[in-house]
Formats: sequence, structure tokens, C-alpha cells
Amino acid sequence: MAMILLVEDDRIITAALTRALTDAGHVVRPVGQAAQALRIVTQERPDLVILDLGLPDIDGTDALRMMRTVSDVPVIVATARRSEADIIALLSAGADDYVTKPFSGGHILARISAVLRRARTIEQQQPNTITVGELVIKPRQRRVELRGEPLQLTRREFDVLAYLAERVGQVISRRELMNQVWQQARIGEEQTIDVHISWLRRKLGETAAKPRFLHTVRGVGVMMVDPQ
Repeated sequence: MAMILLVEDDRIITAALTRALTDAGHVVRPVGQAAQALRIVTQERPDLVILDLGLPDIDGTDALRMMRTVSDVPVIVATARRSEADIIALLSAGADDYVTKPFSGGHILARISAVLRRARTIEQQQPNTITVGELVIKPRQRRVELRGEPLQLTRREFDVLAYLAERVGQVISRRELMNQVWQQARIGEEQTIDVHISWLRRKLGETAAKPRFLHTVRGVGVMMVDPQ
């Protein structure tokens, strides 16, 4: 059972989703505005957020960015937007997953289970500290420092970095990252991995042409190395 914050202004969708989630054993906190959602995220600490993008007060993508400044709660975005650029923007803003409308109750429940399972598994299996050269990762605190300076990472960026750092010197395929970090086997989602690796490189101060920590093995995957 999880406490789920449902951010949706359509009453019919809210009623249907609330019923499906409640029947599955979850506690649902429905709200219709982004401002309400931001207050609840900070004060009530839900286990997961389902966020519609077409909100009346604040654009959903902007609301997601605001949410990420105060919480790393898992967020599943519900959207009618289907273009690659829109999906990349959502992932960049900090979404853990997304569903495109219309979707069934069974579909959203499966996504919820996968996101919650990944979050709990990662938390349970995390070591206290991972050190790779000047990079220090503290999984249980979800903190990263490079040369003593903190790095601001999204939840997904952190999960990818920690997974790679625990396997220094191993080539990790995109499929493995999708299975183990996303806990999904979605064919055709390799671009999602590439986007997150690109963001991580930027924050680590490197590029694909001049890598330090993250080295691409063409046709295979990516490998974390100790630059020292």
C-alpha cells in the first residue's frame, strides 16, 4: 500500500483513477491544482505522485521542476503529449516515468508498481558511500559530490550514476540499465538512456568526445571508470 498524490483537474478522470487505486489498496490524495500538490509534497511526503500536465494554475512541467527542488518523490506524469521533444523535456524536468492518455487502470497500476519497487529496492540495497576518484556518492542520503562540491541531480540521474559507480570497470548495456534502474524492458527506449547519460556528462564536466568518468563502448553500452 502506498500514499499516492493524484494531481488531476478533470473530475471524471480523478474519480476513475481514485477508484482504481483505492481498489488496489492504495491511499489516494486527489488535488486539482499544482500549488496544492507542492504543499502536500513538502508537508505530507507521499510515496508517489501522478501528475497531469494540463493544470489550471501552473503548467505541469513547471510544477514538476518546482517539485524537484523540494523532494525526490517518484513522479509519474500523465500526458497527452507524445512527441519525442515533449518526452525528453519531461524526463529532463525530473519525471520518473510517464503514461500517455488515454490509459487503463491496469496500465497505471503496473507503472506504479514498477516505480515503487525500483525505489524500494534501490534504497534497501544501497551502500553507505561509493567513491570513484574525486566523485563521492552517498546513496542513502542521495547526495553526490565532485571535488568536494555538491552536484544537483534529478532522481533518475542519481539512480543511473549510482548503478554505474557500483560497477566501475564493467560495461553496462542500455538494456541492463532499463531493466535494473527503470525496472522495465521497454523496446525502443534506448534514447532515454542516452539522454540521461548526456545530462550526467554535462554535470560531471565532461563530454562524449572527452569522457572522464562515463565512457561509451560503441554498440555495447556505457562504462564508469576511475579517471585517476
